[in-house]
Amino acid sequence: MKKLYEVLGVVLLFGGVSGVIQELTGWFPFMGYTRFLIENVDLLAGRAVFANIVIAVVGFAVLMIADRRGR
Repeated sequence: MKKLYEVLGVVLLFGGVSGVIQELTGWFPFMGYTRFLIENVDLLAGRAVFANIVIAVVGFAVLMIADRRGR
C-alpha cells in the first residue's frame, strides 16, 4: 500500500509542477496532463495555475502520508 501512495504522490506532484510550468511559460505542452481535468471542470476553468499548485500540494501530502505509513 505504501508503494501505491508513493506512486500516486509522485504522479500528482509531477503533474502539478509541470502544469504550473506549462501555464506560466508554455513549456512542456505534452506534460500538462492536468489540463484535461482543469478544462473539463467549470469551477477550475479560469484558475489553471492555482489548480495546478493545489494538485502539487496534494501530491506532496500523499507522499508525506506514504512516508508515515512506512514507519
